Amino acid sequence: MEPLLSAIVGDLVSRALSMVTQRYLQSKGAEEEKLQRLRAVLLRIDATVEEAEGRHITNQAMLQQLQMLRRGMYRGYYTLDTFRYRAHRDEAYGEASTRRSLALSRFSPSSSRRTFFSVCDAPSRDLVLDAGSCSNLDKMLSSLERMIGDMQEFVMFLASYPRISRQPYSAYLFHDQVMFGRQMEKETILSFLLCREAARNGSLGVLPIIGPARVGKSTLVEHVCHDERVRRRFSLIVFFSGNDLNGGNLATLKGSGVIKHQNLASSPRGDSLAVIELAGDMDEETWRGLYTSAANHLTPGSKIILTSRSEKIASLGTAQSLVLKFLSQEAYWYFFKTAAFGSTDPGEHPNLAALGMEIVVHMNRSFVAANTVASLLRTNLDTRFWRRVLRCLRDFASKHLSMFGEHPTNLLQKDQPVYMWTMAKTSNVVVMRDIYHEPSPQISEVPRITAQDVLSGRVTSEGAFQAVAWRSRIPPCYTYLVSFVVSRTDEHVVLACSMDLQLYLHKPSTELDITGLVELLTSQIDRTIFICKAGWQRKPVDQHYRRAGAFYKISKRLCRFQQLLHCTVYM
Repeated sequence: MEPLLSAIVGDLVSRALSMVTQRYLQSKGAEEEKLQRLRAVLLRIDATVEEAEGRHITNQAMLQQLQMLRRGMYRGYYTLDTFRYRAHRDEAYGEASTRRSLALSRFSPSSSRRTFFSVCDAPSRDLVLDAGSCSNLDKMLSSLERMIGDMQEFVMFLASYPRISRQPYSAYLFHDQVMFGRQMEKETILSFLLCREAARNGSLGVLPIIGPARVGKSTLVEHVCHDERVRRRFSLIVFFSGNDLNGGNLATLKGSGVIKHQNLASSPRGDSLAVIELAGDMDEETWRGLYTSAANHLTPGSKIILTSRSEKIASLGTAQSLVLKFLSQEAYWYFFKTAAFGSTDPGEHPNLAALGMEIVVHMNRSFVAANTVASLLRTNLDTRFWRRVLRCLRDFASKHLSMFGEHPTNLLQKDQPVYMWTMAKTSNVVVMRDIYHEPSPQISEVPRITAQDVLSGRVTSEGAFQAVAWRSRIPPCYTYLVSFVVSRTDEHVVLACSMDLQLYLHKPSTELDITGLVELLTSQIDRTIFICKAGWQRKPVDQHYRRAGAFYKISKRLCRFQQLLHCTVYM
């Protein structure tokens, strides 16, 4: 009886395994067939988008369809890359992932069920899993196939628009020297500038452009002003900064502006374009004076463009304001992939591509971060090097989120310093105090140190210095500079506390901002704890006492500041 039962059980197990294997192979075959269809659809969309970008399209409906094609193309490529490099993630992490899993197994009985995603942060895990699900692949494929089916009329209408003459290019050089992802916004501004409706009404057209710092407002406007149609439309194009608006009188501003274009023969009526770049708000009284002065000195066909981080300037426009946002995650990956691999095909380095998809999640869609990190990665196409960069970026983001509640790029947007990551094995603290840009031709002495030197650990000296983060080749050709402070852990915190608080305490008592000082004290205490914890994580046990002593000294210094504050309040 037992041999018969054993034979029956063996046969059932064999059939079950065979059925599971067959279903797995069928599902893999169906998935591969869908990926081939997705790749073919994306090639057709890519060709259509490239053809459309090479023509002067003026119809707004056509521009909206083109924008939909771009977004679909970015999402499709992101989904395709997710499936393509999914099998290489474990291999890309290699021994580091294995060691981390073994370490976790000592503390968690369920750690044997952990995967690669269990040691990553939640946003990264959710993003990749969502893009890599089979249901998402089906939805993406059906959506793009419907989009392809509706493109016939769009392709027919494209032939009626004139071509833009340009030289052949490679994908890497093209994205490095041409504005990326803002074609729709560019055409919106062009439509406003080339429209003569305001001229017939006898008033000046005003277009507000709103967006956070370093989102690309200046680059977009400069790119539009280089268009030949704009230069034929206006005889004078002048840029003003917020510092030039003293009194709001255009007659006094003419000498302070930067002339970008001047050709009296291009516009017989002498129409002008004034671009005013603001960092914050503009009060209504100043704006009314400036607008009245502009109406008196400029021809009715002239235009004004306002750029600012504040949404309040939307009420100053005669046209609907244009709001710039950071790229979507899919478009950001498309941009970063081209910048990081350069002329190299990412398909030849699937492990690096898998790591790259995780790296972009931690950069919060920042253009400066993408170009800075991409140039660092492009110099070393080694899996271990990219893995270290990913580990540093992940720790960099998680520590700031846990201590300050915000991503470090958001802190930089608010002009607040961050504690920068570095691949060097050192106890020194690297603080990025500021990031700013200057027109490349106006920089008298370009720093020899680059941000890549600091991140890779090639800079070991202490002190304050400037470094070049990125040189943009797109007009206005800014050079992005970073102010670093490298110091020992305890020295830096004492220096930061004393320098920042002295700025407050040197003011007269009537001008002392008590609330601001209390907030500064609180933030300095939080930063002190953060720095000391970061130092303890890297230091051996025998050096913990020295760090604890430094922390005690810092605490006593902060207590003295608090006592001084208390005395100032009740004087």
